[in-house]
Amino acid sequence: MKRSILIPTDFSDNAWNAIVYALKLYANEECTFYFLHSWAISRSTVRSYITTHYVDSLEGDALKELTELKEMAENANVNANHNFEILLSKENLIKAISTAIKKHNIDLVVMGTKGATKAQEFFFGSNTVDVIKKMKLCPILVVPDDFDFVEPKQIAFPTDFTRFYGEELLPLKLMSELFNSKIRVVHINEKSSLSKTQDYNFSMLQVYLEDQPHSFHWMPDYADKAVEINDFIDELDVNILAMINYEHSLIERIVNEPIVAKIGYHPVIPFLVIPCSV
Repeated sequence: MKRSILIPTDFSDNAWNAIVYALKLYANEECTFYFLHSWAISRSTVRSYITTHYVDSLEGDALKELTELKEMAENANVNANHNFEILLSKENLIKAISTAIKKHNIDLVVMGTKGATKAQEFFFGSNTVDVIKKMKLCPILVVPDDFDFVEPKQIAFPTDFTRFYGEELLPLKLMSELFNSKIRVVHINEKSSLSKTQDYNFSMLQVYLEDQPHSFHWMPDYADKAVEINDFIDELDVNILAMINYEHSLIERIVNEPIVAKIGYHPVIPFLVIPCSV
């Protein structure tokens, strides 16, 4: 099955690192990689003395950098399974990604944790947080800054079993199949026992994953979810963290709560964000 992978880039080192990771992750798959650069001029900027010549210059510079990026990827990769395309958009990042997903039937968006500024006090750059919060059309794989590729033999999937998961877990299955990875389902024990709903969803998840290598793990509840995530990553030797992004999910709690300003959660492994179908 041929895959279409979208990689937004601001031409930073972190963005290049995400490209390298994606190329290695899909080394044995037939893929078209789309390198997307978006830039939008705000209305306040338009009202200033900006000229058409200046806008054309910005567009020309971005196109040149995209072309050079494509050549760099082709030279670094030399993989007959891979094709590369470049996309330049005047839309803001979210709209540009949405347009590309619909037009090119994108299967996965891969991006870095931070852009060119690499502000150390935040776990994700503002663009990455924005994409995680708003993008519901396609799974997103976020690659940490300076992360070296490791075959993802272990994928962690935290869940509280309060939701029924069906085909929306297909991106998790497809990721697992790339390297026959084991899916480690992690439940955080917020209560001493499962409710009837949780028990049913737990049973259904067992059935859904029966053809995949998998296991279930129970962990005690921590006050600090970021620390808990990193602990089970270490304990289970996890290579990719996968979560479903739904209202009041663990993802939403992490990106919205003061944890970001307080301790700064820096992901240590790639993070697969799967959109909720409902």
